[in-house]
Amino acid sequence: MTTTAALPAPADVAERARAIHAAWQADAEMQTVLDGCAKYSSDWDDFYGGPLISTYSVARDAGHLLVDALRVMALKTAVYELTGDELLAELPVPVPVDVTCHALCAQFTALSRIQQRTGHPFVHSTVNEHVNDTPWDTGDFTHRAYEEAFGPVNDRYWIPAEEAERRRRVLDGKYASIGITERGMTSAIDYAATA
Repeated sequence: MTTTAALPAPADVAERARAIHAAWQADAEMQTVLDGCAKYSSDWDDFYGGPLISTYSVARDAGHLLVDALRVMALKTAVYELTGDELLAELPVPVPVDVTCHALCAQFTALSRIQQRTGHPFVHSTVNEHVNDTPWDTGDFTHRAYEEAFGPVNDRYWIPAEEAERRRRVLDGKYASIGITERGMTSAIDYAATA
């Protein structure tokens, strides 16, 4: 898929995103989805999302991350609705928030009903994340549109690209010491059965 459209103005995306977010929030099932996702903490494990947050705790941070994830999803959907371009709508997002978008999108059945009732799709494509391959950074389009729509970002979760990479390198060293490499994609841990 190729991007043929240009990004709309952040103010236009922000206005549309606020309306989408309000429609999703008004849906009777949305709070159940968010509450259930926050409580389903045993499936919130990942190597390079949450652990990038200093002194991370899913119990403490999940609620805040879900707020940001739903807002980011509204921004992506706004871009998609304004342009019709799914690739363009895959905006760069800070890693901890992006991982939370994945957790939110895992609530597929309930989100499908919410999409149908509100008429606003949840636009998220991991394939297109890799095509765009531009990390989120302070002051970029996503940042400007988010702040225009929802106010200031929370710096605890919106970690700039350079700092996120520095933290990833710290994690690389710690994980390598126990046999986990390639950013969690490879493990040298042998679980052979004991005799």
